Amino acid sequence: MATVIEQMGARAKEASRELAVAGEKKNMALRAIAEALRANKDRIIKANEIDLKNGKENGLSNALLDRLSLDSKRIDGIADGVLQVAALPDPVGTVISGSTRPNGLKITKVRVPIGVIGIIFEARPNVTADAAVLCLKSGNAVILRGGKEAINSNMCITSVMQDAIESVGLNRNCVQLIEDTTRQSSVELMGLTEYLDVLIPRGGKGLIRAVVENAKVPVIETGAGNCHVYVDESADINMAAEIIYNAKTSRPSVCNAIETILVHEKIAEKALPVIKARLDEKNVELRGDERTRAILGDCVKPAVEDDWYTEYGDYILAVRVVDDIKSAVEHIAKYSTGHSECIVTKDYNSASYFTSAVDSAAVYVNASTRFTDGGEFGNGAEIGISTQKLHARGPMGLNELTSMKFIIEGNGQVR
Repeated sequence: MATVIEQMGARAKEASRELAVAGEKKNMALRAIAEALRANKDRIIKANEIDLKNGKENGLSNALLDRLSLDSKRIDGIADGVLQVAALPDPVGTVISGSTRPNGLKITKVRVPIGVIGIIFEARPNVTADAAVLCLKSGNAVILRGGKEAINSNMCITSVMQDAIESVGLNRNCVQLIEDTTRQSSVELMGLTEYLDVLIPRGGKGLIRAVVENAKVPVIETGAGNCHVYVDESADINMAAEIIYNAKTSRPSVCNAIETILVHEKIAEKALPVIKARLDEKNVELRGDERTRAILGDCVKPAVEDDWYTEYGDYILAVRVVDDIKSAVEHIAKYSTGHSECIVTKDYNSASYFTSAVDSAAVYVNASTRFTDGGEFGNGAEIGISTQKLHARGPMGLNELTSMKFIIEGNGQVR
């Protein structure tokens, strides 16, 4: 007898066939979802309050509680994101290339949905809506598996979306949520090879690694963000301080927040006090190497090797003084997760070297890493930030949720 998750897979596969030819109904569904999210704010917030209460009782950090929290403004933001996706061009059917062969065959490469996408994520209920609408617009059915911390919020949001989808004549099983938050449900989803075309983990390093190592279905690796800012010897110090302040403190819990700053030794004595003064406004804890502590004193905790690898997701920042730009690049190559890195510099050659030598999905010159986001890149909401190199890299929007097929037109050719 099929398990609950196998039954969900079968329903998703059927729904994916309807979505592949849904056309404008997809946008109708998205507009209905946006309207329904706003209309059901009170219901969603009440469900979220249960999750927040449980989270506090279970000792979740303030950073995680922030990621979990929904209020009227955040729900409006989610709904706005849904409408932004609805306004984007539909990638399905887009012609990527075409040619006519000497034998008269017309060969066209077009974008098509991937099919059925599974997404495993943690305590961010906004992902429930973001993932669903992106999959819907790109013609994919989706099976969502969120963490226990947000289960009440996720159930409520999914129910609201399913009703909205059904109201325009589409199959409500285009979007499904696994309500079992035990480890077994994740294991079963990772092995759903008969129905699942790809699995996308979105969350912390531990979750992503567990999925990559254990899944039997193809995985797109996303999310882990050990991001860096390198302050070059020619940097505008005040600009560097502002970029670092924003990249660390605007939302320290998200994957595009920085975790380490690297400062050229020739500017360190002038730059570090200015940077620290700005970070002190948010009581950011600094963990530094010996040269950093020699400049800033004992207020900086000694950094250990693990600090350079750590994605804190909190008001903690590792600091290292480096010999030169090559040393900074070598540090990033060793410790980075390949997400987002920044150089602050006035020197064109330094900027050019950094952007060429650093092998991450997003590399910035004189701008905060917090811009690594589907919306900020003009793609609407995003599934996540891919840190791998096959199929998709960087913010994953609509195009990254499609595959391709070849359509060949002939008039009786045989080989």
